[in-house]
Amino acid sequence: MNIMVLNCGSSSIKYQLFNMSESSVMAKGVVEKIGLKGAFLKHEKNDGQKVRFEGDILDHQGGIEYVLGVLISKKHGCINSLNEIEAAGHRVTHGGEKFTKSVLIDDEVKSDIKRVSELAPLHNPHNLKGILAMESLLPNIPQVAVFDTAFHQTMPAKAFMYATPYALYNKYGVRRYGFHGTSYRFVADKACKIANTNIKEQKIVACHLGNGASITAIDKGKSVDTSMGLTPVEGLIMGSRTGDLDLGALLFLMEKEEIGIETARTLINKHSGMLGITGVSSDMREIEMASDEGNERAKLGLDMYCYRIKKYIGAYAAAMGGIDMLVFTGGIGENADTIRKGISEDMSFLGIELDEEKNKGLRGEDAIISKNNSKVKIMVVPTNEEYIIANDTINIING
Repeated sequence: MNIMVLNCGSSSIKYQLFNMSESSVMAKGVVEKIGLKGAFLKHEKNDGQKVRFEGDILDHQGGIEYVLGVLISKKHGCINSLNEIEAAGHRVTHGGEKFTKSVLIDDEVKSDIKRVSELAPLHNPHNLKGILAMESLLPNIPQVAVFDTAFHQTMPAKAFMYATPYALYNKYGVRRYGFHGTSYRFVADKACKIANTNIKEQKIVACHLGNGASITAIDKGKSVDTSMGLTPVEGLIMGSRTGDLDLGALLFLMEKEEIGIETARTLINKHSGMLGITGVSSDMREIEMASDEGNERAKLGLDMYCYRIKKYIGAYAAAMGGIDMLVFTGGIGENADTIRKGISEDMSFLGIELDEEKNKGLRGEDAIISKNNSKVKIMVVPTNEEYIIANDTINIING
């Protein structure tokens, strides 16, 4: 079965076409700058052939139509007809409390995704655009929604509730939901297979470190706590998001700078985090280069980044009554050996002992990077959220 996996953002569409009979990727790519000047599509076939197209792409439907056209083109395509696409799987950021697992999309599901969009206004509306576009372009294929928040619905109330009036939870669903759940499902399972251990017996702290970053405590295969909250702003320091912040500090800044809700939202999402601290970039590679060149604010940013993660590791080890595995994933977690080292240093009291030789230079590969006698296995596991989406899609369609 050929399954199209889509991840739609505000001005982008990431896609992969899977042949699930062979568990292979037939083609993948991204559409960028939808509705903006300089829109383009980057497409890659499974043989490594890459091509870039530029032109006006006005909306998500136009972008997906463009992608489908490339997939069936004689020169760059990998299928002969759109009839060969038998289903579509969609990443949906927020599922609220209703969606505890992936579901077949129908009118009720679309309505529910729209309803919880107020909890993820920067994400859900665009995820829904992708669903509606595929429905219009390939109306006869089944579609499945895979929710970032679903994996974290196993958290106990003591972990997901906020200390705000309980009536606000009842009225608006204000609580911790967590994100990156699809990634955590994949890496926790893969890490245990690599280590040849039973996930039901493991206490795992997994760090998904990218431009958006979070950390999750996984006990016996289930999420019991996670750093992101009602929105993806809470928790770790990220590329341009604040992470944990005193709410009083935000109110103070709003008063002093005389800014409203929209400007404050932009401040904590777009102008803070590593970008705000360093003044260099939200890209960790550029920040590390600046630090190596003696930039003190870049050094401060890196110290803060690793320190915040260390605190969460300690907190989650306490919450679970121990830790067996520390897993790194995401663009930074998979590729930045210096960040992994900074996080793992001086953690031997928890049984975390990094082997610097195994860690050094490791990029994007499955690996155990702890010392042989380390009580805690430290691992790097590249994530594959798209495969989870494709696999959920075929499982749901097949019943």
